[in-house]
Amino acid sequence: MDDTEHAVPVEDGPKRVRAYFGGQLIADTVAPKLVWEDRPYPGYYFPREDVHMELLTPSGRGATSEALGEASCFDVVGGGRVAEAAAWQYPEAPVEGLRRLIRFDWEAMDAWFEEDEEVFVHPRSPYVRVDILASSRHVEVVLGGVTVADSHQPRLLFETGLPTRYYMPQVDLRMDLLLPSDTSTPCPYKGNAKYWSVAAGNEVFEDVVWTYPTPAPESVKIAGLACFLNEKVDLHVDGVLQERPDSPFS
Repeated sequence: MDDTEHAVPVEDGPKRVRAYFGGQLIADTVAPKLVWEDRPYPGYYFPREDVHMELLTPSGRGATSEALGEASCFDVVGGGRVAEAAAWQYPEAPVEGLRRLIRFDWEAMDAWFEEDEEVFVHPRSPYVRVDILASSRHVEVVLGGVTVADSHQPRLLFETGLPTRYYMPQVDLRMDLLLPSDTSTPCPYKGNAKYWSVAAGNEVFEDVVWTYPTPAPESVKIAGLACFLNEKVDLHVDGVLQERPDSPFS
């Protein structure tokens, strides 16, 4: 990454990036900066000349970043709507190359595009890879003393920084023990997940199974398969009980 002498990693982004709000194009650049400011994934920073600054008005609010200092905030106006303090700039940032750049609140914008494909949740990190491999390993899942899944045909998903996930055909699950959940979570690499809870051993285990009915194109190999949360189930692989991993989902 560039600017490695600074506490905040900064890197030139190779993709065209656009942000929309209120039906209007707010920012459009082929020279974004990827900045790992305060999370494990980056944020996009736009050169001012690639931002429709006429749609930004000083908000009168301030904000402070431990890494980048004091921020000047802007309201974003588009289509008769206002997103308050949804853009900001760090004029005194320790990374000089960031001082004239603008960052937008991801969730406050209506849509984001990398090239001509819409992107959800947050920018995709160039350092995250997702591999999905067919396997013949024997995978069993036990909850409340009940075997709720038993498969010899899983697909293993390897995602940088996360535990291996074992996706199985639904015919290999005790679907009679699964309870539909209203929970849904988005992922920029895989798509939108739908969840089940499991009723086993006189107990209900909430939201421990998920599936991607229509995953992102790069993850189509797990479409319709079901995966259990390793962190909250007893997972046996080839007869060996796996240690429950420590992860952000533990």
